[in-house]
Amino acid sequence: MLDWDDLRIFLAVARTRKIAPAARTLGVDATTIGRRLTRLSSALEADLFEGGGNDRRLTPHGQALMRHAESAESAALAAMEEVTGEQHALSGQVRLSVAEGFGTWVLAPRIADFHARHPHIGLDIITASGFLNPSRREADMAVMLARPQRGRLMVRKLGDYTLRLYASHSYLEENGTPSCVDDLRGHSLTGYVPEFIFAPELDYIDEVESGLEAQLRSTSINVQHSMIRHGAGIGILPDFLAVQDSQLRPLLHEGEKPIAITRSFWLVIHADMRRLARIDAVAKWLEECTLQLNRATG
Repeated sequence: MLDWDDLRIFLAVARTRKIAPAARTLGVDATTIGRRLTRLSSALEADLFEGGGNDRRLTPHGQALMRHAESAESAALAAMEEVTGEQHALSGQVRLSVAEGFGTWVLAPRIADFHARHPHIGLDIITASGFLNPSRREADMAVMLARPQRGRLMVRKLGDYTLRLYASHSYLEENGTPSCVDDLRGHSLTGYVPEFIFAPELDYIDEVESGLEAQLRSTSINVQHSMIRHGAGIGILPDFLAVQDSQLRPLLHEGEKPIAITRSFWLVIHADMRRLARIDAVAKWLEECTLQLNRATG
């Protein structure tokens, strides 16, 4: 018979991917965690994690156990909530993968409100290049720029956002304001490094005018914003970022053919996680954040 405490330790390591953070969360030492995981693996006669390095990734057997362990955890917490009337289910760690711009300009300013409402939910916001994949359990949930086409996932659209050309007032005073798309070829342009674009939805400079190329490039939208803000050139930025900066001015956004590029945010959750209360709480918060974003830029 499996020990629930061993399963609790297994879940903590599976969620944090490392023993040390799991040990801090559970208030036990790393040696105890290692011993409990070994005992659990022996009881099941299956390897639950790949290798023994710092990064603990689940094997297929580990993924199967995690699904059942989380179902058991969710049922136990729901029972505690029903019996005691307390929201014990609103606790635990959630790993959320998002684009850097969304994380910096939409989520970070609103994180204090989420934490005040749900102080027992820990939130990891991952903005590494490329999205972590909920289908492979690299993240519990993600806000992505395209709808995934396969995997055991729950997917829903959070909303659309618009990108436009922007430049700083100082740049325009020194270099003049383009009056049409063709004028852009005589200006310094900023953008992404083509070979490091991790999502095709970010490859949008060609949508402004075929053949345009950026001379000043970065893999980071925040670096691009800083370059534009400090007068390096003209670049494409999301409205939700640019409207917060009084130093920026939108360009070629009026007239018969205004330059306005539309993209979407998609909420992606692994199917096995969708009923967990902490996941639902984060999902509702993301919907609120996106709604506020649309109101601010609408």
